Amino acid sequence: MNTCSSHPRLFSIFLLTISFVNVFYNPAHAQGRAPGRHVGIVVDERLSVLRASPDLSGKLLRRIGRGRTVRITGQSRSRDGVLFYSVVVTRRTRGWLQKEAVIVSRRAGDDERLVRLINASADFDRVARARIFLDAFPHSPLRARVLLLFGDAAEHAAVKLSHDASRRLDAEEMQANAAPVFSYSLNYAGLDRYNRQGVGFVFDRDQRKFHYEGASWREIIRRYPRSPEAAQARTRLRPSVTETN
Repeated sequence: MNTCSSHPRLFSIFLLTISFVNVFYNPAHAQGRAPGRHVGIVVDERLSVLRASPDLSGKLLRRIGRGRTVRITGQSRSRDGVLFYSVVVTRRTRGWLQKEAVIVSRRAGDDERLVRLINASADFDRVARARIFLDAFPHSPLRARVLLLFGDAAEHAAVKLSHDASRRLDAEEMQANAAPVFSYSLNYAGLDRYNRQGVGFVFDRDQRKFHYEGASWREIIRRYPRSPEAAQARTRLRPSVTETN
């Protein structure tokens, strides 16, 4: 005997329950991610003010940090011509972000726009934005160029880090402990934010200097051996450096 057929009211309740579950249960919500059409990544924190309305005079809700992903659900242009995206940051946080603050990896031309921003950046900003590009655009034809920029920026940072570490690490204090002296250099706190961007350094014990360990340059040679960047990458690798990882 079919219970649902003999009890039409129960069967109706059953169908209503299934419909309710299908409408309101969304795996994206269950995992804490908001639904939407595209995922954007904040690349320019100077513009990344989350506002309550799509207007430059709209109420400031918060500033979104560089590298943060947001879910884009719509767009609106303000009276002065600035395009804003309606975005969801968390399940409880949403608002409007200026278009130029974010890139969308699936949108044509955003890799070129980010490269222009990387070229105009300096020091750690260049490293951080290049890292975003490498993560967001794995198949871009501009990838070899950015890998070279990333490595060069890391090597440039190594010069400054070497100088800073030599000033801040006291020789007498280091010798007072039983740890190898060179290990203090490779644990220097100034390296931390670069390490979080995937930058590794080696330490030349004789010259007491850091060098970028060269992963991005080696990737260029391996993946793009015939590119102009490959020839430049080969000249940048330092096989003679005494490496201590």
